[in-house]
Amino acid sequence: MDADDVPPIDLDGPELVYVQVANHIASLIETGKLQTGTRLPPERELAKTFGVAYDTVRRASELLRERGLIVTVHGRGTFVKPDKSN
Repeated sequence: MDADDVPPIDLDGPELVYVQVANHIASLIETGKLQTGTRLPPERELAKTFGVAYDTVRRASELLRERGLIVTVHGRGTFVKPDKSN
């Protein structure tokens, strides 16, 4: 994921910032830009890329885990989870 893949985050809009970040990462997964097994950048790097606080990315990651889109392996990183339909 690079800066070209990141839309501007609306800090003043009605949608919570962490939800915007989670929705954007989810759309990258759904469109295949982030494929199954792809390791996501560290949360601190994602925060810098999106221009948001580290805690915002942590909340977005939590939401993506709840949606079943990513999995975090302690000591290894966070990965795009395989699609259950495959």
